[in-house]
Amino acid sequence: MLYYLFTYLDKIDVPGAGLFSFISFRASASFMASLLFALLFGKKIINFLRKKQIGETVRDLGLEGQLQKQGTPTMGGLIIIGAILSSVLLFAKIFNIYILIMLLTTVWIGSLGFLDDYIKIFKKNKEGLKGKFKLIAQLGLGVIVGAMILFSPDITVAHIKDIKTENGITEKTFVQEKSLETTIPFVKDNQIDYSLILSFIKGEHKMLDGLVFIAIVILIIMAVSNGVNLTDGLDGLAAGTSTASAGVLMVFAYVTGNVIFADYLSIMYVPDIGEMVVFLSAFTGATVGFLWYNSYPAQIFMGDTGSLTIGGIIAVSAILIRKEWLLPIFGGIFLVENLSVMMQVGYFKYTKRKYGEGRRIFLMSPLHHHFQRKGIPEAKIVARFIIVAIFLAIFSVITLKIR
Repeated sequence: MLYYLFTYLDKIDVPGAGLFSFISFRASASFMASLLFALLFGKKIINFLRKKQIGETVRDLGLEGQLQKQGTPTMGGLIIIGAILSSVLLFAKIFNIYILIMLLTTVWIGSLGFLDDYIKIFKKNKEGLKGKFKLIAQLGLGVIVGAMILFSPDITVAHIKDIKTENGITEKTFVQEKSLETTIPFVKDNQIDYSLILSFIKGEHKMLDGLVFIAIVILIIMAVSNGVNLTDGLDGLAAGTSTASAGVLMVFAYVTGNVIFADYLSIMYVPDIGEMVVFLSAFTGATVGFLWYNSYPAQIFMGDTGSLTIGGIIAVSAILIRKEWLLPIFGGIFLVENLSVMMQVGYFKYTKRKYGEGRRIFLMSPLHHHFQRKGIPEAKIVARFIIVAIFLAIFSVITLKIR
């Protein structure tokens, strides 16, 4: 809202109003506003949740310090969501198509997580929302996001080309077009079109291409949101690792939406995607502010309200910025946590069927609980996971030049 106000003030020559035309300024302001919201209102929300006795019910898994967390306020994802929405509404171009998609994503999957937490706490059902309903909600979000990318005229990619003028001077220009192109790491010509998946089918198959693309979007959203959900098992773990992912997405959004940097780095230029920097700055500020209260020993847990929201935001942001193939790198922690559960369950079932007795790969899954079982203190596990997440984030940025 402030962007439109100050744009008007700039037109009538009010001194200083032009600052709001710079993405860097609005992104910085968005980060600070989101961080301050989380810090200032976080304590009030914690006290409210504690007063209403909205606390975590801990299932005894025999882990050190686990039962001490009984009754700790949960649903802290409300802090993250509130910080993001308030900052974005203040400093972003609200009617930018990418901002609209991210606002939809935040509210949609945040509502899903809230409903799941509500059933767990108020209905005294530890399982929460049934898996099939979660699946339907995530599928619905994937369909909507995928369809908007496919059909919105405001979502395009631009190919930078060198053309010669009548005077023989070479100038750079770009041509915008609808495309299912994305970028992949480690190769020189790093753009790939999803339509190639069905290239073996002769003739026109645009509709099938669109369906395949939507299916991929759904798969990414489900994988990342569930990955963050599994990671949220130790104080500060999900918030800390997510902050690293948010930071690298902010860098990707900036260089992808800046024609000069996109040309210099030889990466895809996506018009208007630069506004995502403002959103991702708010997201980063929200996770850092939440970490203030969620770090060991946690005063509040994010619950599914937070973890599903964070996962959905990371997944959809990567898809819009056309960097989803880098998710296994900068989101490596979430991937490994997901795989650890899949491997544990799969191996247990396989050995039970073959030997009549289930065996385990890890002492316990997800992976962070394996290290707890080994006797490593919780705070040390979290710190090490965050260090790895930062390393993966920096390496992801380096891949822009590693071809």
